[in-house]
Parts: sequence; structure tokens; C-alpha cells
Amino acid sequence: MNHGTSLVSMRLITEDVDRLTSFYERLTGLTADRLSPEFAEVRTPNGTLAIGSTRTVQLFGPGSAAPASNRTAIVEFRVEDVDAVHAGLDDTVEVVTPPTTMPWGNRSLLVRDPDGTLVNVFTPVSPEALA
Repeated sequence: MNHGTSLVSMRLITEDVDRLTSFYERLTGLTADRLSPEFAEVRTPNGTLAIGSTRTVQLFGPGSAAPASNRTAIVEFRVEDVDAVHAGLDDTVEVVTPPTTMPWGNRSLLVRDPDGTLVNVFTPVSPEALA
């Protein structure tokens, strides 16, 4: 049953909010809303990537989240030109997979953020993916 649910945000917990926020600003070309030294948001038309300090975890329950320990989720951003994003990266960004056209029709670039989270930057290229 649908309860009017809408995914609006995903939050990453980090020891260094400024470093992680700066990474996502450079990668996306967006300016984050830095709401406090403990919290920032990178807002897109479809959702928000929130970045919170480990100190904010105490508000949810001590030990409920740990920084730099994600090995299951992939943060994904759709962009107009994934090859241009790749060309704009500097040598501080760990590229896991250079731009590659996937069988499902997206051209994808996989990188790791400074805390090790996988980030997929992609552009739909096939008619099916564009639909």
C-alpha cells in the first residue's frame, strides 16, 4: 500500500563534512547548502544528498551509523555528459571504472568518494535508457 512515500534524501556520515561536501560539489558542479559545520546538502531536482558529521549520529542513537564503512550502496547522479565529467576529474579522484557503456544503455563512470563510497555518474545513451 502506498502511503504517499517519496524518497527525498540519502545521508552519508563522515568524519570530515567539508572534505566530503567539497568532493560532491566538484563532481556535480552544484553548490551545497552548508547548513552548519556538521551538516550539508547537495540538492538536485530529484533528491538531495545529505552529508552529516559523525557528531550528528548521537541524535539518532549512539553507534547507529559509522563513517567510511559503506560497501553496499552506490550514490548515483545522472548528468548530461559523463565523458565531460570524467575529463574534468583531477588525480585526487579514484576512478574505479572509466566511462563505459553498460548493457542496459547507460554510459557510466564509477568513482570513489574520499570516504570510499562508490559513486556512479551516468548518461543514458540508448533509446531504452533514454525512455
